[in-house]
Amino acid sequence: MASVEGSGLEITPAPPAPVLDVRADRRRRRRELFRALVRSKTFIVGAAILIFWVFDAIFWRAIVPHDPLGVDPTGTLKAPSSAHWFGTDNLGRDVFSRVLAGAATVLVIAPAATALGLLGGTTVGLVTGFYRGWVDDVVSRIVDAFLALPLIVMAVLVLASLGRSTLNMILVIGIIFTPLIARTVRSAVLVEREREYVAAARLRGERGIRIMVWEILPNITGPITVEATVRLAYAIFAATTIAFLGLGLQDPSPDWGLQIANGRAYMQVAWWMVIFPAAALATLVVGVNLVADGLKRVVEE
Repeated sequence: MASVEGSGLEITPAPPAPVLDVRADRRRRRRELFRALVRSKTFIVGAAILIFWVFDAIFWRAIVPHDPLGVDPTGTLKAPSSAHWFGTDNLGRDVFSRVLAGAATVLVIAPAATALGLLGGTTVGLVTGFYRGWVDDVVSRIVDAFLALPLIVMAVLVLASLGRSTLNMILVIGIIFTPLIARTVRSAVLVEREREYVAAARLRGERGIRIMVWEILPNITGPITVEATVRLAYAIFAATTIAFLGLGLQDPSPDWGLQIANGRAYMQVAWWMVIFPAAALATLVVGVNLVADGLKRVVEE
């Protein structure tokens, strides 16, 4: 106890305020999230499908039974058999090998485009949600203008102008996804900016950029992760659609969209040219969506 001289009063000092170990709390939450995901059957099934296709995209050269680009004029349009599990196409190429090889192209373009959109969208969402005011008004109007346009149509128009290349596809899809991700991030930031830890950071004199990156961003990783997985599924569809329309990779690429487009003319006599690459695309998208659904359920609990 401490006494105030001449007053006869005694003052008991307050106990020290507990120090919140933010890093330890975040590690604990990550462990809890991991345990919840392991218990989620939806996430496990989706992750298994996704891991299969990622493994195939990396090691397809070691597992394909035939050269996916090898032409055989004597073996065109053969039905599925023990020699060619998914049959052959109009040039005698093994469809099974081409389906396995086709995963590599889509699993390069889609994740890269999603990462680009995630980077741009997270940056825009953090700035507009944190600063509000005229910054939010101006950027939000630009985002609304982008969202008013049909995304695939805009991608087709831009690619028709820039030319066909993998890099251009990544850039176009990523830029198109930026305003969509920004809207989700902005909504999460608007909630977090009113929290006590943000007010405490401001009282400590921390700059806005530091508060956004070191205080708010770690607390909105859940919604951002869910948004990323959802956009990945859309990116896979977008990349395949662009290839289907003839603005992506060209023959002899085994791209799934290109295979489906080439097989349309032979649908009556060689249905396998369309069905098998379409089924591969469907399983990959379903796997990504299951992962996204599992993440969303765990994050929202």
